[in-house]
Amino acid sequence: MIKRWNAVRRWLWRGFQTALLVFVVGGLIYWLKLSPMNVVEHRIERGRIVAEVMGTGTLEAHVKTTVSSKISGRIVEVLVDQGERVTAGQLLVRLDEEELKQQVAITDANREAAKTAVVRLRIDKERATAVLDQATKSHNRVEAAFAKKAVSRDDLDRAIEALAVAQAAASDAETAITKGQKELIAAEKTLEYHRARLADTEVKAPWNGLIVRRQRDPGDVVVPGSAILTLIFTNELWISAWVDETEMSKVKVGQPARVVFRSEPDRSYPGKVARLGREADRETREFIVDVRVVELPENWAVGHRAETYIETARKDDVTLLPAKYVVWREDRPGVFVSSNGHAEWRGITLGLRSPETGEVTNGLQPGETVVMPADPRNPLRDGQRIRP
Repeated sequence: MIKRWNAVRRWLWRGFQTALLVFVVGGLIYWLKLSPMNVVEHRIERGRIVAEVMGTGTLEAHVKTTVSSKISGRIVEVLVDQGERVTAGQLLVRLDEEELKQQVAITDANREAAKTAVVRLRIDKERATAVLDQATKSHNRVEAAFAKKAVSRDDLDRAIEALAVAQAAASDAETAITKGQKELIAAEKTLEYHRARLADTEVKAPWNGLIVRRQRDPGDVVVPGSAILTLIFTNELWISAWVDETEMSKVKVGQPARVVFRSEPDRSYPGKVARLGREADRETREFIVDVRVVELPENWAVGHRAETYIETARKDDVTLLPAKYVVWREDRPGVFVSSNGHAEWRGITLGLRSPETGEVTNGLQPGETVVMPADPRNPLRDGQRIRP
């Protein structure tokens, strides 16, 4: 009797285990096959698609210069600061000028002395010329008298000697004037040089622009070429964007673009392709595209990071599909279409594409509904029940 009871208990236990297994397997099958999956729906519509090439870069000034002094000196005053706009010829920096003023005064005095010397030499030349004229006349008279034997040979020799002395004096006066004029020119050039150096103590703006950086303060000693300020021309600002070389054939000068600055990720600013780089980076396989920014944010800075989206093509009134709904199978694009509460996979043909949207040329019609899993970790299967 006990043995029979034990056999019944074993039989009941095995039956319970079998039923439990069937229940678990059935529940799992129901969960995997029959339980609806939560999905996100999208209704297919027609509209415009814009194909864009994206590049990342920084805001740069096409025209940029370093403001520096032509001479060595100590800065006395910096009249502008970064962020200020300046106009051509505006005084920006003043250097110590006392020593150069003294040099100008000394060279000016030397020039005046040289001018006075030239005047004196011209008077000497006029005197030498008058003596030469008198000696010439006297020589002519003595020579005529000697021909008539009215004077002696000694008188003629003395007249010749006096004429030669007068000629030499006139020649020396002319040479002295030439030398004096050269010395005057040298004095004037020296004065001009020192006046220019004095003028160089005032550093002025070469053109209209914006000061973006100030590197020096009063008291600093500068040498020719050392940076004091950085000036940019604000009418030519662009994004120097790095674009993948595979997109090179699509990008052309003059194409419209939109610029999204990192400081304002939800807003786009208009731009236009200004020029293309002709050298690709051998490591990243990217090339530079300069996009001129037509409009700037209220707050911007040179070196500001931004993404550029260059428009390469556009189409109107096409069937549009968000890129996130595309499912690839064996290198073939497709979508899951909602059909009577089930997900039905369907192959499609894509046309023009943008980063977020694609054109469907075959396989979908406006009004149809495509779906994707609400949880991306749970992929959809063909024929699976779905719940929006």
